[in-house]
Amino acid sequence: MTITRRVTVHEGPGGQFESMAVFDDAAAAPRPAILLFPNVLGTKEADFAYAEKVAAIGYTVLVSDVFGQGKRTSRADPDMGRYMAELNDDRILLRDRTNAAHALLKSLDEADESRTAAIGFCFGGKCVLDLARSGADIAGGVSFHGVYDAPPLPHAKITARLLICHGWDDPIAPPEATVALAKELTEAGCDWQIHAYGHTGHAFTDHDAKMPERGLAYNPEADRRSFRAMADFLGDLFG
Repeated sequence: MTITRRVTVHEGPGGQFESMAVFDDAAAAPRPAILLFPNVLGTKEADFAYAEKVAAIGYTVLVSDVFGQGKRTSRADPDMGRYMAELNDDRILLRDRTNAAHALLKSLDEADESRTAAIGFCFGGKCVLDLARSGADIAGGVSFHGVYDAPPLPHAKITARLLICHGWDDPIAPPEATVALAKELTEAGCDWQIHAYGHTGHAFTDHDAKMPERGLAYNPEADRRSFRAMADFLGDLFG
């Protein structure tokens, strides 16, 4: 097994973007292909490392830049959510960028364009949901500690199967938001499931999340369980 990273600079809605393709260079291609949407900070080493774990179980992964080339923040930045806020305020642009990312994924030589899915973390979970809401032809999507508010746009029929990996104590997605998402997905005809982890808040897959007093903290058990749930879900999608 030889896990390879390849930087991909590409044009997209609103400018130039820099994504990262991650795949096993020794495996037969094309393979089922996965979009990975990062959290509020944008693409970073933690996303590339997670993509390597997904590639190691048999997938081509594209860590997708939806903010724009050079638009990255850190937890030390007092305005770390500024690029996310731009897309939260323009869900049409967010829809267009997630669909452009999907088109790029399908164009990769290592990707089987007929077998694609998406995963995302925090704001990236919202990206997964909005991609599915747009009617994109992904087979499925996985949201990890995502953000669930629906865009003020007409919804297409959701054809993707969805797995929501959720910390029950998440202050960003409290129980009423989770129930509202379940209602929305049911009304959209979606095949959905929610895995809720008790005593778990937001950012449970993020090793650098260390604010338990604010409900944001890494949880190794939820991280392990959600990765296994994702792997099983993708296995069901693609065999």
